[in-house]
Amino acid sequence: MRKQTYNWGILGTGKIAKRFMQAVFYVPEARVVAVGSRAQHTADAFGSHFGIPKRYASYQAVLEDPEVEIVYVATPHSLHAENTIQALQAGKHVLCEKPFTLNARQAEEVVAYARQSGRFVMEGMWTRCFPLMREVVRRVEAGELGDLSLVQADFGFQPPFDPTSRLFNPELGGGALLDVGIYPVALALQFLGVPHQMVSSAIVGQTGVDEVCAMIFHYSAGALAVLSASIRVNTPKQAVLCGTKGTILLPAPWWKPSEAYLTRADGSQEHLQFSYEGDGLQFEIRHVHDCLHKGLTESPWMRLDETLILMRLMDALRAQWGVAYPQERA
Repeated sequence: MRKQTYNWGILGTGKIAKRFMQAVFYVPEARVVAVGSRAQHTADAFGSHFGIPKRYASYQAVLEDPEVEIVYVATPHSLHAENTIQALQAGKHVLCEKPFTLNARQAEEVVAYARQSGRFVMEGMWTRCFPLMREVVRRVEAGELGDLSLVQADFGFQPPFDPTSRLFNPELGGGALLDVGIYPVALALQFLGVPHQMVSSAIVGQTGVDEVCAMIFHYSAGALAVLSASIRVNTPKQAVLCGTKGTILLPAPWWKPSEAYLTRADGSQEHLQFSYEGDGLQFEIRHVHDCLHKGLTESPWMRLDETLILMRLMDALRAQWGVAYPQERA
């Protein structure tokens, strides 16, 4: 019998945590019972706004709460590895917001611990959980596009410059790649696999993080991925999968898709559509519940091995740009 309720605890009270709570509204079996912050007043404000009964002035207190079954790690990138391991040590299942960690070394440590723990752990690559994206995957796997030869994707936006914010602060794992470039890179990995060569360049800003980056992935099977990301300028925010039998265009914002356009080689077109309420994070929450119901410790849509590959690719890209975080220089 399927569980009626899954009890969540949230670490962090920032923007993504707020979006998570808004998505919980669309998942009746999800119940957020606790939130943790580094200060009591922020935990109280967040908990009061969203009706969360337990508000803690530390992340550890959430992890020690026996009522919490699943932890959503919504802290800055620099804390993801530490928080996920702490949650596993406390016997909790974990959904960790992307990027999984700062780098591959941290990811390998977390994954090793996760597999020893026997608990469910997933990187929050929510794009893969959207019904429309599952349909795109089905169409590609069915051969409707033929052999994929080109994947194009971008994600760029223009926040106000603040050297202390998580986007621009290297101490917090800032930069375009880890925050939004991870989406195009993950898309290329999903549909084309691991590239045998990567050519890339980045504009590194005054705080030492990549603010604009462009990447070309070469594949031994004869395909390319052309990708870009930015926290300095806005970009079209589209993705295209191009194959020998047709193309699929995912219009903006492609990473949370509600529609796509399939154009076949003969010129015929098909409009794929799946509308939804809210921001769409509810599909990821439901997927976690489905995995737990099936007794899985990894998501079949975002396996831990793929998370490791993704982190290694991003490490290699940052190495090409000379971008390293303070934690990596120690």
